[in-house]
Amino acid sequence: MFKKELEAMLKLAKDAQDIALNYYHQAHLDVEIKDDHSPVTKADKAVDKFLKEHLSKLFPTYAFLTEESQDDLKRLENDYVFIIDPIDGTKDFIAHDDEFTINIALAFKHEPVVGVIVIPAKNEIYYAMKDYGSYHIDKEGKVERIYSNKNKKDHLICLTSVFHTNEEEKKLIEKYSSLIKEVKPCGSSIKMCLIASGLADVSFRISSNTKEWDTCAGQVILEEAGGALLNKDKKRLLYNREDVYNRGGYLLINSPDNFLDIKN
Repeated sequence: MFKKELEAMLKLAKDAQDIALNYYHQAHLDVEIKDDHSPVTKADKAVDKFLKEHLSKLFPTYAFLTEESQDDLKRLENDYVFIIDPIDGTKDFIAHDDEFTINIALAFKHEPVVGVIVIPAKNEIYYAMKDYGSYHIDKEGKVERIYSNKNKKDHLICLTSVFHTNEEEKKLIEKYSSLIKEVKPCGSSIKMCLIASGLADVSFRISSNTKEWDTCAGQVILEEAGGALLNKDKKRLLYNREDVYNRGGYLLINSPDNFLDIKN
């Protein structure tokens, strides 16, 4: 149903990767601090501008919600909304740890239906379309369908944020220590990609700091692979909301049947 959008998003993703890497390999990065105290670079702005310009030419009636653009609430009246994080993991980008991503998603009637995540420094792409499955494109261009370890309920690999792990998340890891065998730091939306690929199993994000563009693309990829992104009430996140914050945080898990309670 959304093949033309997916094809366009994948094509533009490669060009966006090149733009990001051009900035990433510069000797000095110009970093600004936004009003919410988060960092932004020229790469964030350049990738954001490129994706909006080209997607709007291809799909002129669709709305946009992106991290680096002024939010136009007219999007709430539109069934089709591109949701974009031009550089997810800006702190990873600045730290040159290779764990930043470009997140490109499409929501239709509040449902996440297409997701593309680019890992520029590793030349890898993950993508999914509703009812079509999740896929990984490696650096050689090989395409492989991916699946989460949805039957794995113990000996779990838990992923934590490189820069944002808080005490509530640490408490949850301790609470489920009998089920978790290993804890690994992991940047940006790569966490969702690894869980979707069966290379990890769970991740907790217990804060209200993330927004729709942090999760929309990854949610499609995770769900189509058999996993889930759920809030504390065990509900899926919906998109194109007036309040773009993911209030209360969320759980990334290899199967919705393996829900680990994240309520306080």
